[in-house]
Amino acid sequence: MTVRRVIVAAAVAGTIGAAGAPASTARGCANADLTPAIGNISKVRRSTLCLLNVQRTKHKLRRLRANTPLRGVAQKYARLMVALKFFDHVSPTGSTFVERIKQSTYLDGGSYLALGENLAWGGGNLATPRAIVRAWMHSPEHRANILNKSYRDIGVGIALGIPVLLGGSGATYVNEFGKRTR
Repeated sequence: MTVRRVIVAAAVAGTIGAAGAPASTARGCANADLTPAIGNISKVRRSTLCLLNVQRTKHKLRRLRANTPLRGVAQKYARLMVALKFFDHVSPTGSTFVERIKQSTYLDGGSYLALGENLAWGGGNLATPRAIVRAWMHSPEHRANILNKSYRDIGVGIALGIPVLLGGSGATYVNEFGKRTR
Protein backbone atom coordinates (compact mmCIF):
# COMPACT_ATOMS: atom_id res chain seq x y z
CA MET A 1 0.00 0.00 0.00
CA THR A 2 1.45 3.37 -0.96
CA VAL A 3 0.53 6.27 1.28
CA ARG A 4 -0.30 9.28 -0.88
CA ARG A 5 -0.17 12.14 1.55
CA VAL A 6 2.17 14.59 3.12
CA ILE A 7 2.00 15.18 6.82
CA VAL A 8 3.59 18.29 8.22
CA ALA A 9 4.08 18.83 11.94
CA ALA A 10 3.71 22.20 13.52
CA ALA A 11 6.92 24.10 13.11
CA VAL A 12 8.74 25.19 16.21
CA ALA A 13 11.06 28.14 16.43
CA GLY A 14 12.93 29.67 19.30
CA THR A 15 14.64 32.99 19.50
CA ILE A 16 16.82 33.63 22.48
CA GLY A 17 18.90 36.67 23.33
CA ALA A 18 22.44 35.51 23.90
CA ALA A 19 23.47 32.41 25.41
CA GLY A 20 12.57 7.16 -8.21
CA ALA A 21 11.43 9.90 -10.70
CA PRO A 22 13.76 11.30 -13.32
CA ALA A 23 15.85 14.31 -12.46
CA SER A 24 14.07 17.60 -12.99
CA THR A 25 14.64 21.23 -12.25
CA ALA A 26 12.60 23.78 -10.36
CA ARG A 27 14.15 27.16 -10.95
CA GLY A 28 17.52 25.50 -11.26
CA CYS A 29 17.04 22.84 -8.57
CA ALA A 30 18.04 19.46 -9.96
CA ASN A 31 16.18 16.38 -8.71
CA ALA A 32 13.19 18.29 -7.29
CA ASP A 33 10.89 15.40 -8.27
CA LEU A 34 13.22 12.61 -7.18
CA THR A 35 11.58 10.13 -4.82
CA PRO A 36 13.96 9.37 -1.94
CA ALA A 37 15.52 5.92 -2.18
CA ILE A 38 18.66 4.08 -1.14
CA GLY A 39 21.56 5.73 -2.92
CA ASN A 40 20.00 9.12 -3.70
CA ILE A 41 19.51 10.79 -0.32
CA SER A 42 22.38 13.24 -0.87
CA LYS A 43 20.76 14.38 -4.15
CA VAL A 44 17.38 14.73 -2.42
CA ARG A 45 19.01 16.70 0.43
CA ARG A 46 20.71 19.10 -2.02
CA SER A 47 17.48 19.57 -3.94
CA THR A 48 15.54 20.29 -0.75
CA LEU A 49 18.06 22.94 0.30
CA CYS A 50 18.00 24.42 -3.20
CA LEU A 51 14.20 24.68 -3.15
CA LEU A 52 14.25 26.27 0.31
CA ASN A 53 16.79 28.81 -0.92
CA VAL A 54 14.64 29.55 -3.98
CA GLN A 55 11.88 30.53 -1.58
CA ARG A 56 14.22 32.70 0.47
CA THR A 57 15.63 34.38 -2.66
CA LYS A 58 12.09 35.17 -3.86
CA HIS A 59 11.59 37.04 -0.59
CA LYS A 60 14.96 38.82 -0.83
CA LEU A 61 16.47 36.84 2.06
CA ARG A 62 19.98 35.42 2.36
CA ARG A 63 20.45 31.84 1.30
CA LEU A 64 20.75 29.26 4.06
CA ARG A 65 24.14 27.56 4.37
CA ALA A 66 24.33 23.81 4.80
CA ASN A 67 25.82 23.04 8.20
CA THR A 68 27.29 19.63 9.00
CA PRO A 69 26.51 19.51 12.76
CA LEU A 70 22.91 20.62 12.13
CA ARG A 71 22.61 18.02 9.38
CA GLY A 72 23.78 15.36 11.82
CA VAL A 73 21.11 16.39 14.35
CA ALA A 74 18.41 16.44 11.64
CA GLN A 75 19.45 13.10 10.12
CA LYS A 76 19.59 11.34 13.47
CA TYR A 77 16.16 12.68 14.45
CA ALA A 78 14.55 11.72 11.13
CA ARG A 79 15.85 8.16 11.55
CA LEU A 80 14.67 8.04 15.17
CA MET A 81 11.12 9.08 14.23
CA VAL A 82 10.96 6.37 11.55
CA ALA A 83 12.47 3.69 13.79
CA LEU A 84 10.24 4.44 16.80
CA LYS A 85 7.13 5.33 14.75
CA PHE A 86 6.45 8.76 16.25
CA PHE A 87 6.12 12.21 14.71
CA ASP A 88 6.72 15.10 17.09
CA HIS A 89 9.20 17.84 17.88
CA VAL A 90 9.69 16.27 21.31
CA SER A 91 11.24 12.79 21.34
CA PRO A 92 9.82 9.92 23.41
CA THR A 93 12.62 10.58 25.92
CA GLY A 94 11.54 14.22 26.18
CA SER A 95 14.38 15.88 24.26
CA THR A 96 13.57 19.02 22.29
CA PHE A 97 15.28 20.26 19.15
CA VAL A 98 17.08 22.91 21.21
CA GLU A 99 18.51 20.24 23.51
CA ARG A 100 19.48 18.04 20.56
CA ILE A 101 21.29 20.94 18.86
CA LYS A 102 23.03 21.91 22.11
CA GLN A 103 24.38 18.34 22.35
CA SER A 104 25.95 18.66 18.90
CA THR A 105 29.06 20.68 18.04
CA TYR A 106 27.01 23.43 16.34
CA LEU A 107 27.39 25.83 19.25
CA ASP A 108 31.02 25.04 20.12
CA GLY A 109 32.73 28.31 20.94
CA GLY A 110 29.52 30.34 20.73
CA SER A 111 25.88 30.55 21.61
CA TYR A 112 22.68 30.63 19.61
CA LEU A 113 20.56 33.59 18.69
CA ALA A 114 17.82 31.64 16.95
CA LEU A 115 16.94 27.97 16.42
CA GLY A 116 14.00 26.29 14.69
CA GLU A 117 12.80 22.98 13.34
CA ASN A 118 10.48 21.83 10.55
CA LEU A 119 9.24 18.24 10.21
CA ALA A 120 7.38 16.51 7.40
CA TRP A 121 6.77 13.09 5.94
CA GLY A 122 5.30 12.04 2.65
CA GLY A 123 4.42 8.83 0.89
CA GLY A 124 4.84 7.96 -2.77
CA ASN A 125 5.15 10.96 -5.07
CA LEU A 126 4.45 13.26 -2.12
CA ALA A 127 7.85 12.37 -0.64
CA THR A 128 9.78 14.38 -3.25
CA PRO A 129 11.64 17.56 -2.29
CA ARG A 130 9.19 19.63 -4.38
CA ALA A 131 6.14 18.16 -2.60
CA ILE A 132 7.64 18.56 0.86
CA VAL A 133 8.78 22.16 0.33
CA ARG A 134 5.41 23.01 -1.24
CA ALA A 135 3.62 21.61 1.83
CA TRP A 136 5.87 23.59 4.17
CA MET A 137 5.27 26.79 2.21
CA HIS A 138 1.49 26.29 2.53
CA SER A 139 1.76 25.96 6.32
CA PRO A 140 2.05 29.33 8.09
CA GLU A 141 4.34 28.02 10.86
CA HIS A 142 6.70 26.20 8.50
CA ARG A 143 6.72 29.07 6.05
CA ALA A 144 7.67 31.40 8.91
CA ASN A 145 10.69 29.23 9.71
CA ILE A 146 11.77 29.01 6.07
CA LEU A 147 11.44 32.78 5.65
CA ASN A 148 12.86 33.75 9.04
CA LYS A 149 15.52 36.34 8.26
CA SER A 150 17.44 35.46 11.43
CA TYR A 151 18.41 31.99 10.26
CA ARG A 152 21.74 31.54 8.49
CA ASP A 153 22.43 27.80 8.81
CA ILE A 154 20.43 24.67 8.09
CA GLY A 155 20.75 20.94 8.48
CA VAL A 156 18.53 18.79 6.26
CA GLY A 157 17.92 15.22 7.40
CA ILE A 158 16.01 12.65 5.34
CA ALA A 159 15.20 9.11 6.42
CA LEU A 160 13.57 6.47 4.28
CA GLY A 161 10.28 5.35 5.74
CA ILE A 162 7.36 7.03 7.40
CA PRO A 163 6.98 7.59 11.15
CA VAL A 164 3.50 6.10 11.44
CA LEU A 165 2.04 2.62 11.29
CA LEU A 166 0.18 3.06 7.98
CA GLY A 167 2.50 0.91 5.93
CA GLY A 168 3.81 1.88 2.55
CA SER A 169 6.94 3.67 1.53
CA GLY A 170 7.95 7.27 1.84
CA ALA A 171 10.41 9.57 3.53
CA THR A 172 10.66 11.66 6.67
CA TYR A 173 12.28 15.10 6.53
CA VAL A 174 13.76 17.21 9.33
CA ASN A 175 15.17 20.72 8.98
CA GLU A 176 17.18 22.23 11.82
CA PHE A 177 17.59 26.00 11.42
CA GLY A 178 20.08 28.13 13.32
CA LYS A 179 21.97 31.32 13.82
CA ARG A 180 24.87 31.40 16.25
CA THR A 181 27.44 33.81 17.56
CA ARG A 182 31.16 33.11 17.72
